Amino acid sequence: MTTQILAARAGEVTAEMKFVAERELLPVETILAEVASGRMVIPANKVHVQGRLEPMAIGIAAKCKINANIGNSAVTSNVGEELDKLHMAVHHGADTVMDLSTGKDIDNIRRRIIDASPVPIGTVPIYQMLEELGGNIEDMRPQHFLDMVEHQAKQGVDYMTIHCGVKLEHLHLTTQRVTGIVSRGGSLIAKWMMVHRKQNPLYESFDDLCDIMRQYDVTWSLGDGLRPGSIADASDEAQFAELDVLGELTARGQANGTQVMVEGPGHIPMDQIQMNIERQIKVCNGAPFYVLGPLVTDVAPGYDHITSAIGAAMAGWHGAAMLCYVTPKEHLGLPNEEDVKQGVIAYKISAHAADVARGRPGAQDRDNALSKARFEFDWKEQFRLSLDPETAQRYHDETLPQDTFKSAHFCSMCGPKYCSMKITEDIRKMAKDGELNELLVEISPAK
Repeated sequence: MTTQILAARAGEVTAEMKFVAERELLPVETILAEVASGRMVIPANKVHVQGRLEPMAIGIAAKCKINANIGNSAVTSNVGEELDKLHMAVHHGADTVMDLSTGKDIDNIRRRIIDASPVPIGTVPIYQMLEELGGNIEDMRPQHFLDMVEHQAKQGVDYMTIHCGVKLEHLHLTTQRVTGIVSRGGSLIAKWMMVHRKQNPLYESFDDLCDIMRQYDVTWSLGDGLRPGSIADASDEAQFAELDVLGELTARGQANGTQVMVEGPGHIPMDQIQMNIERQIKVCNGAPFYVLGPLVTDVAPGYDHITSAIGAAMAGWHGAAMLCYVTPKEHLGLPNEEDVKQGVIAYKISAHAADVARGRPGAQDRDNALSKARFEFDWKEQFRLSLDPETAQRYHDETLPQDTFKSAHFCSMCGPKYCSMKITEDIRKMAKDGELNELLVEISPAK
């Protein structure tokens, strides 16, 4: 069975590559070369392709992408709520969505999400496997996990986070951390290894997992099970020991004909972000880097979508290919529909700013168009060009709701007498009438 990377290596332009080239405004030859090299992935499970999926690309040559996490928990949520979250995420611009359900009815929720989603869907298979084992990770056998990966692949999951890089010899490196092992998948695998005194079964089953991924063209999202969960733990030995293993597995996965992207750290102070991105790119030979945040400070519970969006913009600027959003509920609770919206908007800002900073052709066109509309007091065009038009118009309407104010040359912050842009308009009009030249003559020193 062929995959996007195998097709690209053979010089075959797939329908998905053509679609992506049009979306990215890139030559199809660029897409072909990037996919063949492993620097770009097109998460497109062959099952989902037969449904509503609109193929997209993740890679440094493409636009910086964002992912939104949804899913129920053992405490709350249901199918309807998750579908509402999916709609909210896609409506506001999420490029992919991960179903991280950990509670009941996981299979039905995922099936409904995949059926309804035009964007790639990702999962963390160990969550559903654990639910079916009654929550006891020590009862897992390698075949349990292989069976779950194949089950989700058959459902149409486009990419999967699998924590293959956490090895038994890494665990002692986490014992002095402030926040230990914060990845759920990483902590589960660590516990299994400690109970059984054996190496990570996902690492040892890697080739078997490749066989399943290749059959359905499921993209690897190699999980960072030892990512730092606080800036105090950032860039430590444990994180980079796992990264080296992920570099090895990236090469093995690509050699096995599977598409691979690599997940990155969650809490990194600003001064270490560039180094982290560049190190991953080097170790993983340019495979797309998919980062959570990163959060640049730990003191803002309730506002972590902001603290992480700062790090996300920097990560995207320095080469991260996809940014995994954080919502205001991070560390506090299961996000609701409004939290999803806030996370997506924050990260669309980060991704767009990264594209502008990277000098991607055309990235700044929308900024320039909105600035022009702002200077011309074309309020409706400003709203249309906004990442969140509804909110932009709602804020304007709070004080000036009447239609007449949609053509007014001022807003409620400055009013008609103190608006700098209105004053600039007056200055330009005077300059056009010759008054500026007359003034220059008046103030010029006499010859």
